Amino acid sequence: MTRSEDHQLVARAVARQDAAAFGELVRRHQSQVRNFLRKLTGDIATADDMSQDCFMHAWDKLHTFSGRGSFIGWLLKVAYTTFLQSKRKSKRYAEILEQVGHVSEAESRTYTVQSHEVSDLDKLLAVLTEEERAIMIMSYACGLSHREISDATEMPVGTVKSVIFRGKEKIRTSFDIKDHQHG
Repeated sequence: MTRSEDHQLVARAVARQDAAAFGELVRRHQSQVRNFLRKLTGDIATADDMSQDCFMHAWDKLHTFSGRGSFIGWLLKVAYTTFLQSKRKSKRYAEILEQVGHVSEAESRTYTVQSHEVSDLDKLLAVLTEEERAIMIMSYACGLSHREISDATEMPVGTVKSVIFRGKEKIRTSFDIKDHQHG
C-alpha cells in the first residue's frame, strides 16, 4: 500500500462519491486506527466504537484531505479528534450524573480496565499525559514522521519533538530505565 495508491483512492472517493474506493481505504487502515484508539482508551469496545465513528467522520470530511502528507496521518488526526470529542462528551455526561448523585459510567469502566491485566506498553504509557500518549503512539506504534504528527495534532514540529523527548524522559525516570545512548 503506497501513499500514491491511497491518494488515488481518496480522489476517486471524493470525485465520484465512490464508496468502494473509500471501503478499500478503510480496509487498508482500520487496524492501525483501531490499535491507535485502543492504546488511547485502554478499552477495546470503546476503541472499536470510536473507530467506526472515525471512519464516518472521515467519509464526511474526505474532501478536506489536501493530499499533503500521508492519508494515515490525516486519518489519525480524525481519530484523535474523535477521541477528544468523545472524552468531552463523556466528561459532560459524568458531570451531569454527579450533579444528580450517580456514579458515572466512565468511572465504573475505569475500574474494569484497571482490574484487567495490562501489557508492559500500557504500563509505560500510563505515566504519560493523554497528549504525550497520543503523540508517542503516533510516532512509535503507527510510525508517523514528526511532520505527519505535527499535521495530525496541529502542533509545530518542534513541539512534537519536545513532547516525544519529554515522554521518553518520563518513562525512563518512572521505570528507572537507563538510556543506552547517554549512559
